[in-house]
Amino acid sequence: MKNFALIGAAGYIAPRHMRAIKDTGNQLVAALDPNDSVGIIDSYFPGAAFFTEFERFDRHIEKLKRNGQPVDYVSICTPNYLHDAHCRFGLRNGADVVCEKPLVLNPWNIDLLKEIEKETGKRIFNILQLRLHPAIVALKKKIDASDSKTKHDIDLTYLTSRGNWYYTSWKGDKNKSGGIATNIGVHFYDMLTWIFGEVQQNVVHVLTHDRASGYLELEKARVRWFLSINYDTIPKKLRDDGARTYRSITVDGEEIEFSGGFTDLHTVCYQDIIDGNGFGLDEVRKAIDVVYNIRNSTPLGPKGDYHPFANLELSEHPFTVKNNKKVVS
Repeated sequence: MKNFALIGAAGYIAPRHMRAIKDTGNQLVAALDPNDSVGIIDSYFPGAAFFTEFERFDRHIEKLKRNGQPVDYVSICTPNYLHDAHCRFGLRNGADVVCEKPLVLNPWNIDLLKEIEKETGKRIFNILQLRLHPAIVALKKKIDASDSKTKHDIDLTYLTSRGNWYYTSWKGDKNKSGGIATNIGVHFYDMLTWIFGEVQQNVVHVLTHDRASGYLELEKARVRWFLSINYDTIPKKLRDDGARTYRSITVDGEEIEFSGGFTDLHTVCYQDIIDGNGFGLDEVRKAIDVVYNIRNSTPLGPKGDYHPFANLELSEHPFTVKNNKKVVS
């Protein structure tokens, strides 16, 4: 049985990590979050120590080490911009690290973390659950077995509406989340580069606070992609049916269905890590390069080969964002 500590216990994704720790037969010994609304812990580890102050949490981890009960893994579910610092904390306390996406915001952070891995002998693992989804695994096997010279045509569309809270939270601050492509797109870019190879071209057509679109040329694919958190981008027919999310990936015109099957993937990731596998720093670099370049690109507008939604004109623009603050139009 391994000892886990968790940073970011009040976040949306934290319960999946708690469940994964429990389902793999391990224990959560300590958790940290500045927000004390973490009653969910009782569903998994009611005996876990909980802290709202980092200094007290740090001392507790040190105390466990002195008492011969060191933390084996630190799980990180904090805002994106804090991942780098919390990964360092875990390594320097003699623990391996399990970190949510995106691992870091900037490519050079990966190089610095690799140096600390060498110093400490510990490792950082990223949750890349799409690589373990049965439908995505099957797609990779199919592509690997196909003609290596063939370039596949892919359309990626991910629309997941968010309310006003999003822009007040850290997720609406590009400096903290990395923006929409980083925050909700990084898993897709990882999946695409994992299956279809190196990036040959990265073009951005649209980049705003609530949507992004572009074109990726990969070794084995031409990808038109569109991401949005604006409810009005969801097709009207789906909205009329009450849908608030739309996810679609087509490969050569064929839909790849992977809407289901996500419930247990964190547990699968954890078991993979505990078994001595997992996705380390080298695995995440391609996707971090992609989102960094998107974030720092100047949008071209709908020119060249672009996603059909890239020139979408919305009838309603309820607000814009200026200096990370919502401004009602």
